[in-house]
Amino acid sequence: MPRPPLIDVRPYRTSDLDGVIDLFQRAVRETASADYNAAQIEAWAQADRDEWELARLSRPTWVGLVDGALAGFADLQKNGLIDMMFVDPKYQRKSVATSLLARIEAEAEEAGLTTLHTYSSVTGKPFFEYCGFTTLLARAIVVREQRFVQFVMEKVLET
Repeated sequence: MPRPPLIDVRPYRTSDLDGVIDLFQRAVRETASADYNAAQIEAWAQADRDEWELARLSRPTWVGLVDGALAGFADLQKNGLIDMMFVDPKYQRKSVATSLLARIEAEAEEAGLTTLHTYSSVTGKPFFEYCGFTTLLARAIVVREQRFVQFVMEKVLET
């Protein structure tokens, strides 16, 4: 029986930027392509390197490593918003997102937050539901002239 992967979650470093952007684009193009059409995927997969660099440095961001390889990343804004959580397609369903969320929840509790929220994609919704998030509403958003359904979800943290 193969051993489960060793997942290490550590704070994001500026040297992670290109790997994180690449991972994001592959996650959108490969994993999310089951739920979105080609035009939506291309609109979503755009990443301005300068904007990403500023965003990653403006809020706590963590990377998940499997046996030393970048496998996922997530962030947490001061108001409890998980803006980004993406996992490399080859590490899907291997506890990477669960490990990242555990780190986020620990940090949120330490910061005194009582609620987490996210704006989930169709692809991410089942994961967040599995982890105890509830859907508050579904709404339409437009990104680069493409219409998407986004789910506003929240999780009340146990105190």
